[in-house]
Amino acid sequence: MNAKLEKSLNAIGVNEKVLDVKEITGGSISSAYLVNTKSQRYFIKWHDEAPTDFFRQEAFGLEFLKEPDALPVPEVYGWGKKFIVMEPVSGNATSHSDELLGRGLAALHSVTGTFFGLEEDNYIGELPQGNSWEVSWIDFLREQRLRPQIDLARMLGRLPLERARKANYILNHLSKWVPKDRQAVKLHGDLWGGNWITGKKGIPYLIDPAVWYGDYEFELAFTFLFGGFSKRVYDAYGEIIPISSEFKERMPLYQLYYLFVHLNIFGEAYGGKVDAILSAYTK
Repeated sequence: MNAKLEKSLNAIGVNEKVLDVKEITGGSISSAYLVNTKSQRYFIKWHDEAPTDFFRQEAFGLEFLKEPDALPVPEVYGWGKKFIVMEPVSGNATSHSDELLGRGLAALHSVTGTFFGLEEDNYIGELPQGNSWEVSWIDFLREQRLRPQIDLARMLGRLPLERARKANYILNHLSKWVPKDRQAVKLHGDLWGGNWITGKKGIPYLIDPAVWYGDYEFELAFTFLFGGFSKRVYDAYGEIIPISSEFKERMPLYQLYYLFVHLNIFGEAYGGKVDAILSAYTK
């Protein structure tokens, strides 16, 4: 592996030998390594079977997230088909980390776009994520988020008859629950507790993006899905962008996209959660 990592550094113009390598565990898609050379330390993600533009999209997403007053991201030094080389970020959380996370996320969500989507498609996990521009938030949610995952579940044999009936009902009746007048803002796109880390002085950094312009409530909904963030995060966020009292009514519906993604990647272990949300919004 050391030879591969050294070649990846050479490919981005770092002509130094790798002195030592430490594998970092916890990622489910790519292998990750801390690599030391004589002059510098690097963080390298490696994936032998990565789609051709997988790491290019990660680099693009990190660049997309760079905004004044928003959360920092690791610097990208270069990428190739099978790897991305970045600045290593490490540090311990402090009593202010959660507050900084909430405020920084609200600052990101304050950056507006004209339409919903992105200039190119990318990935959610390893699944393709379509981002074709839409003027209407409801149309984008239906055609670029929910329908592709529902169709994929059908293709994978994970859409039994009753699940399909309820999913199609929701697709055809989104306007019952989703407001039309939403603003497109910058989203991280895959923001759960594992996709932010702390750097020096406890400063939060965003990692592993799946970016696009969408409704900020859609992002908030996902942060609640797997345990949520601390109350301090949401309180600090709400000081900048007040969270609507109606958000809790829409939240499960907005979580449905991510649950279908997990159903399609990991299997029927997520089927019960999908069915519970479908049943909550259908007869």
